[in-house]
Amino acid sequence: MAELKYEIRRHLAVLNRNERTGWTKEANVVAWNDGAEKLDIRDWNPDHSKMSRGVTLSEDEARILSKALIEVLGR
Repeated sequence: MAELKYEIRRHLAVLNRNERTGWTKEANVVAWNDGAEKLDIRDWNPDHSKMSRGVTLSEDEARILSKALIEVLGR
């Protein structure tokens, strides 16, 4: 199995923190396996060496989601 490569290019927000484990749910801009940057939402351990499964969105997908959230939240 090939090694998974990632680089967190920009930290956007901590959405939640598990006080017991220290893991945080974060929104970041991440490049996976030297690919294009994507919006990434997932849980990370405190030193970002381990992660949970998450969601990655292209720029176009992120724009669509952003528009939908604004409509739902009424802003």
